[in-house]
Amino acid sequence: MSDARHHEAPHPDAPHYVAARVQRALAEDDRTHELGIRVDIRGDQLYLRGKVEGGERRRQVAAVAGETAPGLTVHNEVTVVEVREPGEEETL
Repeated sequence: MSDARHHEAPHPDAPHYVAARVQRALAEDDRTHELGIRVDIRGDQLYLRGKVEGGERRRQVAAVAGETAPGLTVHNEVTVVEVREPGEEETL
């Protein structure tokens, strides 16, 4: 007898599908357009890691993730980096 369970498609809410859905939302949402955010799901916990420019962008990343994966607790571990204007050219 064959075991049909080995041929079933993964549940649509499997962690890697939820993570992919959040990453896509972060890339496509007008508030964020972030491609470099890593999303990890562990149980009902969603972890965001990466770097963004500014505290407001960091808050927007968490908001989009929370809207995309309601019911999960969002842990925003995204780091804010300061981007400076180019200075004078260094002379060697």
